[in-house]
Amino acid sequence: MLYSYQLTRPDRTFEQALQDLQASFEKSYDLYLYLIKLIPELTYLEDRRLDDAKHKFQPTAQDLNPDMRFVDNQLAQAINDNHDIDKLFRDRMITWNDDPIFMRLLLDKVHDSEPYKEYMALPHTDLMSDTEVWRQLLRKVILEDEDVEEQLQNRSLYISSEDMDVMGQFAIKSLTRIADGDRQPIKPMFKDQEDSVFGQELFSKTVRDMDDNNVLIDSCIRSERWDRSRVALMDRIIMCTAITEFKCFDKIPVSVTLNEYIELAKVFSTPQSGQFVNGVLNAVADELRARGRISK
Repeated sequence: MLYSYQLTRPDRTFEQALQDLQASFEKSYDLYLYLIKLIPELTYLEDRRLDDAKHKFQPTAQDLNPDMRFVDNQLAQAINDNHDIDKLFRDRMITWNDDPIFMRLLLDKVHDSEPYKEYMALPHTDLMSDTEVWRQLLRKVILEDEDVEEQLQNRSLYISSEDMDVMGQFAIKSLTRIADGDRQPIKPMFKDQEDSVFGQELFSKTVRDMDDNNVLIDSCIRSERWDRSRVALMDRIIMCTAITEFKCFDKIPVSVTLNEYIELAKVFSTPQSGQFVNGVLNAVADELRARGRISK
C-alpha cells in the first residue's frame, strides 16, 4: 500500500490511502474465509453429483452404491455444524454459489488430484485423515490453481498472489484447529484493539517520517558497493517501514523487524534486495542505538 501511495501522489490523498489500506485488510480476511468455505461447498456439490448419478436413467452398481467418504468427511461436517463459523460466513456474505460452472470444474480437478485418489484408496478414514486430505487439497490443488486465484481476484482488486500464499497458510492451520475442537478455530481479523490499529499507525508514521528515514538510509549505504541513486523504490519503502518499527514500536524486537523486512525484500523486490536491505537495516539499527533512538 505504501508503494502504491508513493506512485500515485498527489492524485490520491493520504485519507484515501488509509481507506484503501483498511479495505485491503477486509478483503484479505475474506480471502481466508473463502478458502475455508470451499470445503463444505465442494463436499455438498459432491453429494449432489452422487445423488444425481443414482437417479439417472440407467445407473450402474457403483452409481447406486457410491463411496461416500468424501461426502461424509468429518472435517467438512465440523465446519457445517459450527454455528459461529456459519454466522461468520453469512455476516460477511462468503459463498461460492454464484459460479456453479467454476465449482463443478474445480471438483473435477479435486477428483483428478493425487491427494484425493490417495484418500479414496485408504482402507478406512477417520478425523485425522479427513483433515489431512483437505490440508493437502488446499496446498496442492486449490492454492496452485490459476482459476481459483482469478475467481478470488475478480471479487477484489486487493487480492494478490502473495495474499493467496499467506491466507492459504492461515486457512490450512485453521483446519487443524477445527479438527481439534478449538473454541475459536477461525481467527478474528485482528487479535485485539492494539492489533487493529497497528497497520494504520505504521502506515501513517512511515509516511510522516519518510524523508528523514531516507536520509538515514542514504547515510548508511556504502557508496563503494551501492549507488544511492539506483536504490529500488520498493527497497526504500521496505526499509523506511522497518525503520519506523525500530523507532516507534517498542514492543517489537529489532531482530523480529529485521527478519520480517528482509524476507519482504526477497519476495517483493529484486533478487539482490534481501542482502542489500539486510546490510543497510543492520547499519541503521546500530546508528539509531548510538543516537539513543532505540534501546530495545
